[in-house]
Amino acid sequence: MPKVKFISHQKEVDVPAGKTLLYAAAKAEIPIDSVCGGKGTCGKCKAMVIFGDRGTPTAAEREHLTPEEIEHGFVLACKCHVLEDMVVELPHKKDSSNRKTAFVHIKQPEVVEASIEKYLIKLKRPTAKDLRPDCDRLLNSLPLDGLRVSREVLATLPRVLREKSFNITAVLANGKLIAVEPGDTTQRKFGLAVDLGTTTVVGSIVNLYSGEIMATSATANLQQAYGADVVSRITYAVQQEQGIEQLQNRILRTVNLLIDDLLAQTKIDKFEVYELIVVGNTAMSHFFLGVDPAYLAAPPFIPAFTGPFSLRAAELGLGMNPQGRVLVLPSIAGYVGSDMVGVMLATNMDQRKDISLAIDIGTNGEIVLAGRGRIFVCSTAAGPAFEGAQIKYGMRAAEGAIESVNIDSDADVQLKVINGSPPRGICGSGLIKAIAEFLKAGIIDSSGRFNNAQTAPKDLSSRLKERFIKRDDGACFVLAWGRESANGDNIVITQKDIRMLQLSKAAIYAGINILQKEMGISESEINQVFLSGAFGSFIDIESALVTGLLPKIPAERIVSVGNAAFDGALLALISKTSRTRTFFLPGVVEHLELSTRVDFQEEFVNALNF
Repeated sequence: MPKVKFISHQKEVDVPAGKTLLYAAAKAEIPIDSVCGGKGTCGKCKAMVIFGDRGTPTAAEREHLTPEEIEHGFVLACKCHVLEDMVVELPHKKDSSNRKTAFVHIKQPEVVEASIEKYLIKLKRPTAKDLRPDCDRLLNSLPLDGLRVSREVLATLPRVLREKSFNITAVLANGKLIAVEPGDTTQRKFGLAVDLGTTTVVGSIVNLYSGEIMATSATANLQQAYGADVVSRITYAVQQEQGIEQLQNRILRTVNLLIDDLLAQTKIDKFEVYELIVVGNTAMSHFFLGVDPAYLAAPPFIPAFTGPFSLRAAELGLGMNPQGRVLVLPSIAGYVGSDMVGVMLATNMDQRKDISLAIDIGTNGEIVLAGRGRIFVCSTAAGPAFEGAQIKYGMRAAEGAIESVNIDSDADVQLKVINGSPPRGICGSGLIKAIAEFLKAGIIDSSGRFNNAQTAPKDLSSRLKERFIKRDDGACFVLAWGRESANGDNIVITQKDIRMLQLSKAAIYAGINILQKEMGISESEINQVFLSGAFGSFIDIESALVTGLLPKIPAERIVSVGNAAFDGALLALISKTSRTRTFFLPGVVEHLELSTRVDFQEEFVNALNF
C-alpha cells in the first residue's frame, strides 16, 4: 500500500493504490479547500508533488493550473491518483477560526435558570434497623418523586455514598438523575454551547450558576476533506460505503477537540460539564447524530427529523460527563436549521413589535421576516461566491485574504488584507467592497459589464485604466500586481467573478422580496435588518446597499449581530425559558419553499443588475 507523506504537516498515511491525494489528506485529517467536493471544477485543492509519479495533467488541472505551476509539480489533489509512495507539500494556509470567536456578545437574561440542578444531601447511614438499599435511600431523600437511577449511576453508587460518609451531591437534568458525586460539589456546574458551522465549529464553556462565559474557542470542521459545502458532504455520505459514519466521526472528533481546548483553558474537569446545547444547519445536525441525510439534497428536501433531539453524551463519545445531556435544538426545514432558530432567539424575532428582517448569508442564505404577528422564513441557494468559492482568486477569510478594497481620491486601489500579509486572494466581504467601488468609479456599469476605453467615464484615471487587462479567460481588473502578491500572480477580478456575485446577491434579494410580498409590505416599512454570521459581521453595509444585496433602506437600520446562532445556543443553555421558546418557534414560523414558487425566478432576474 503506497505511503503519502505531507511534509508541510509532518503526517504520513497509507492509502490504497488509485485513491486521490484528497482522499489521503482526509485520512491524515488535513483540511484542504475542496469547494466542489472533488469534482475538479473549483481548482482550490492545489498541492505540490515533491516525490512520486503525479501522472499526466488532467483537463481540470490544465484549466486551473498555470503552465509554470504544472512544471513545478503542482496538481489538483482531487485529480492526482496515488500509485506509489509520494511526498507532498500543501500551500500554507493559516487557520482563521479565531475570527469566529470575536462575536460572542450575548445579552444575558435577568435570571440564570439552567436546567441542571444540584442538591447537597446528607443521608442516614444504614443500620440494623434501616436496611434499605442504597438506591432507595438516595431516592427517598430527593425533592422529586418518580426519579429513576440509570445503570451507569447505580454502578458506582455504593462507593460514592461511602466515600464522604453518605454526604453526596445529586445532579439532576430536567428532572432526571444524571450523577451522584461524593461530598459537596454544588458550586461546580458547567455547560457547553456549540455551533456546528460547515467550515468552523465554535464553542463556549459556561458557568451554569452565573451564566458567565468561562472560555470560547473555534476550530476548523474536520469534515471539510469530504467537501466544502453540505451538498458535497451529503453526496459523499450517500455514495461512499460507511460515508455517514465517517462524516459523523469527523464532526464528533472536531467537537471533542474543541471541548478539550475549552477544558484546558479553564482547568475544569470534564465530569463537571453536564450539558451541551448544539445548533447547526439541518444537514450538520444529521451528521452530528449519524442520521441519513440523503433526502435533504434533492426536492422536496425532506429531513429525517427536525427535533429537538436529546441524548446522553456517552452515546456520542463526547468528552464531558458521560451521563450529561446533549440537546440538538430544533430545525425548521431541510435548509433552515437550528442555527437559524438560534438567530431568531438571539434577536427576539418572535417578540418584536416592529417589522424586522434577519439574514444569515453563506452558501445558503437563510432569511427571516417578522412583523404583524407573523414570522416568515425561507432559504435561498446563494451559491458559494460569498465564501470566496467559484471566484478566480477567491478564498475564505484567512490570512492573506483581501477583505476590503478602496479606490481613493488619487484614483488608486488600496487594499486591506487579513493580518496585513501580502495578498493571496480575496474573500467574500472583499469581493462585495470591490464591486461596490467598481460601480462608484465607473469601472463597471449597472449590468456588471466592464467598461472599456469608449464607455468608461472620461475622468477615469490612467492609473486605473492600467489595471484593465485581458487574459485567456476574458477581461480582468487587477487588484494586486504580481510583485505585491504572496504567490507572484496578478490577483484579479474577472468578468465571470462579477457574474457569480450577481447570481448570489440576486438570490438573496429575491428571497427577501418574496417574504415582503407574503407579508404585504414594502422594503421601506422594514424597521431593522440584522446581519448574522461572520460574513455579516465583516461586510461593509454601504457596499451591500450599493450592490443591491440588501433592501434599500437607511444604513442606520442595518446592524451586524455577529454569530447570533451561537448566541441563541448560549441563551438556551442558561435559560430554560429561552430554551422553551426554541421548542415553540418551529410551530409558529411559516416556511416558504422558494423552489416551488413561480414568482421567485422573476424576482431573481429582476435583482441581477446592480
